[in-house]
Amino acid sequence: MTMPISSSLNPTAHIDALNRRQMDTTASRLLSEQNQSQVPGDDAALKEAFNDFVGQTFFGQLLSSLRSTQGEVAYFNGGRAEEIFQGQLDQVLTEKISEASADKIADPMYDLFRLPRS
Repeated sequence: MTMPISSSLNPTAHIDALNRRQMDTTASRLLSEQNQSQVPGDDAALKEAFNDFVGQTFFGQLLSSLRSTQGEVAYFNGGRAEEIFQGQLDQVLTEKISEASADKIADPMYDLFRLPRS
């Protein structure tokens, strides 16, 4: 009986390869079971989470950068009250913009997230 040279010289490498193969098959089985057991309501909630993520991060940062480029006007500065109002206004604008167009950015992210991994 002939044994492969690599396993006769290094038995731990052979055991490691077997363990890795077993972990890969277990992981792929678990992923396929998870994909089959997804509830459609969870899918909609996940898609909504992607839309919220895009709205809060991308559009929020966009408006924040826009506000940082504007300088203060000497005669029409509202002080701290204006800063608070602008923060609330930016939050509402972020929500409205994300409702209108977040899906154009979030849908490709969601599709990539849902791809099966091997």
